[in-house]
Amino acid sequence: MTDEPRRDAESAIDVTVDADAAGMRLDAFLAANAPGFSRSRTKALIKDGHASIGGATIVEPNHRVNAGDTVRLVQPEPEDATPRGEAIPLDVAFEDDDLIVVDKPAGMVVHPAAGNWTGTLVNALIAHCGDSLSGIGGVRRPGIVHRLDKDTSGLLVIAKNDIAHRGLAEQFADHGREGPLQRLYLALVWGSPRSAKGTVDAPLDRSINNRMKRTVVTSGGKHAVTHWRVIERFTLDGESDPVASLVECRLETGRTHQIRVHMAHIGHPLVGDIDYAAGFATKARKLPDTARNAVEALGRQALHAAILGFRHPVSGEILRFESPLPADFSAILDAFHESVS
Repeated sequence: MTDEPRRDAESAIDVTVDADAAGMRLDAFLAANAPGFSRSRTKALIKDGHASIGGATIVEPNHRVNAGDTVRLVQPEPEDATPRGEAIPLDVAFEDDDLIVVDKPAGMVVHPAAGNWTGTLVNALIAHCGDSLSGIGGVRRPGIVHRLDKDTSGLLVIAKNDIAHRGLAEQFADHGREGPLQRLYLALVWGSPRSAKGTVDAPLDRSINNRMKRTVVTSGGKHAVTHWRVIERFTLDGESDPVASLVECRLETGRTHQIRVHMAHIGHPLVGDIDYAAGFATKARKLPDTARNAVEALGRQALHAAILGFRHPVSGEILRFESPLPADFSAILDAFHESVS
């Protein structure tokens, strides 16, 4: 045990070491006694010269503390993020001092990368949040704990500070097995599974033919589980097998392209998915004009992150958000209702 940490300035924390904590590594001691700082963060701050004992700077994270030591940790002002803020409108579902929930439109990349250095969600968040970003790992940037593909629409939660980032990351790492994390997606897929619901438990890895794509593998890869449920089936006149289905997908894990690959793996790729449903172009040509035109106008995979629930990492409150289908997805469903029974 130690005395309660004392802040004599907004950016500095002083903690006195008692007999029980004597002999601990400095980074471990600070991680245990400086609220909001992870072990990796305290180690980085120590190495950068931001920790001292009795006024003497300590730069070795493995330095052992002694009973009676007064340890000071200084949190430097966060550096500006490398990506620049851009005044891009955001659809904000919720925001407070610790996090923000946004409804991402299709076509927006989440994080800057080669070929997409501007116009991303991160660029928009830096401008929108401004000084409320207190720094993730010492950098004034939004804490991305999960992502959506560029052409997938729907809900995302982003941390504004280290405490929120760590709490959200823990929930997403748990995948809702023990906590309240909930992620539900709506997908329009080709054909229809014979069962009303099911589970795809199949590991994913990069495709050896195209490193930008993922594929189901028989050995190795990352554990991936998707639970699906058929909501509605669409059947063409004169045919017995549905041409398409609206499916609800619940993620137990969160891998890149997971729903897209898993649904293709069971023979029902997403409508509009140029990467994983290329062989289903003939399906679209068989549709009545209204539905076919709607599919062609969609211009993306028919996937929407409709429900997001989690525990607030600071207040502990259970939060749940629902996003209505965007106009392009609604239009394709309306067209199927109108022209496909």
